[in-house]
Amino acid sequence: MFNCETLFDCDAKAAQVKAIDDQMAAPDFWNDQEAAQAKVAEKKSLVSVLSPLEEAKSASEELDLTIEMAAEDDELAAEVPDQVNKLEADIEALKLKALLNGKHDASGAIITINARDGGTDANDWAEMLLRMYLQWASKNDYSSELMDRDDNEEAGINSATIAIRGPMAYGYLRGETGIHRLVRISPFNSEGKRQTSFAAVDVSPEINDDSEIEVNWSTDIREDTYRASGAGGQHVNKTDSAIRLTHLATNTVVQCQNERSQHKNRASARKMMLAALARAEEEKREAEEAAKYNQQAKTGFGSQIRNYFLHPDQRVKDARTKFQMGNFHAVLDGDIQGFLDSVLRWRAGQPIEEDGE
Repeated sequence: MFNCETLFDCDAKAAQVKAIDDQMAAPDFWNDQEAAQAKVAEKKSLVSVLSPLEEAKSASEELDLTIEMAAEDDELAAEVPDQVNKLEADIEALKLKALLNGKHDASGAIITINARDGGTDANDWAEMLLRMYLQWASKNDYSSELMDRDDNEEAGINSATIAIRGPMAYGYLRGETGIHRLVRISPFNSEGKRQTSFAAVDVSPEINDDSEIEVNWSTDIREDTYRASGAGGQHVNKTDSAIRLTHLATNTVVQCQNERSQHKNRASARKMMLAALARAEEEKREAEEAAKYNQQAKTGFGSQIRNYFLHPDQRVKDARTKFQMGNFHAVLDGDIQGFLDSVLRWRAGQPIEEDGE
C-alpha cells in the first residue's frame, strides 16, 4: 500500500484534530457561535481524510492475514479477490481525496447562480441548477443556507447565492465555476421550439473574517442600501434592508436581500465579498503558475464548462473533461459527483473515464 501517511501528512492532521478537541473542551468555546462552527467544520474535514485512511490500513492488514490463512482454507481463499477489489477501490478514493490539497479546499463553498442568455428559459434553468446543488448537498449530508435569492416575475430566478458546508465542500465544488448550457424544448414557447439557455455559476471559498484577506470596510468598500424585491402584498419589504457592497479597487460587487434585517444582510454580504476576493486571489495564483509553464490556467468564470441536453437526446457532458452521463434527470437531482471527481483528475492531469454510465 502506498505511503498514505506521507501523502496526507497524517501526523499534522491528527495534531490539528487534537488541538481542535482541546479548544472544544474549553468552557467558553461556544460563546462565539460562528467561530465555533468554523472549528467544528474544520475538524470534520480533517476526520473525513483520517477515518477512511485508518479503515484502509485496517483492511490492508486484514487482507494480509486472509492471504496467509488462505493457503490452508479454500473458503478464505475465495474471499481474497473481493477483499482485493474493495481495498483497491478504497485506495483510489483516497488518492482522489489527496487531490483536495488547495489552500481553501477544506472551506465551505459559496455558490452564486445568475441567469444569462435565453429569456425566461434561462431564469428557469438557473433555478434548476440551484436545486441541483442543494440536492447534491442533501445527498452528501452537507448543510446548505440560502444567502440571497432574486426571483424572476415570470418563472425561475434572476440570481441566487447559497452556502454549502461540509468536508472539502469548496474543494469538490470549485470546478463548477463557469457557464452551464441547457438545450431543450422550451416549456415557455407555445410553438414547442428548441431553446438554448445559459446560466453562470460562480463558486468561492467561505472564509472567516480573520483570514489573510484584509479589507477596510469603511474605506475599501462602498455600501448601498435598497428595498428588497418581493412578491407583493403583506410580505413586501417596506424598508431599505437589502445591501449591495462594491470593492472599489477591483469593482467586485455582491448583494444580499434574503433577510428582513439589514444587519443580517450586511453580515452575509461581507461573507460573500471575502469569498469573492479570496477566489480572485486564488485565480491569480493559478494564472501565475500556469504562465511559468506556458500553459492556460484551468479556471475561468466566463468559459462554458458543461452542456446539458434534453433534446434530441438526454445526456450531460463536461466540455473540459469529456466525462458524460446519459441520465439527465439524475444529474439534475444532484447526481453530479462523477463530474466533480473528473474535474479533480483533469486539474491534476490524470486520465479520465469519459462515460460515467
